[in-house]
Amino acid sequence: MVLEVAEIKIIPGQEEGFKEAYRTARELVKVSPGLRSMRMTQGVESPSRFVLLIEWDSVEAHEQGFRETDRFPKWRESIGPFFAEPPLVEHVADID
Repeated sequence: MVLEVAEIKIIPGQEEGFKEAYRTARELVKVSPGLRSMRMTQGVESPSRFVLLIEWDSVEAHEQGFRETDRFPKWRESIGPFFAEPPLVEHVADID
């Protein structure tokens, strides 16, 4: 299992619009094979900062099961206009 961690900075004042777009667009991700769980968090002290946490079976599940499909451009088209800058996306794994 790997965890995708995406730090997303939103244009200040656009937080509510982003949340609405995410709530609709997340369905594009949720149908991906290899997805285990998905959640979006919002900063309390920094409300324009969001962190997306997605558990995948593997990096390949993320890359091939979502990013290389026609759903990924639709996802970015829905939420991308709210980005203040490109998101920082990394995969991390648990330490045994």
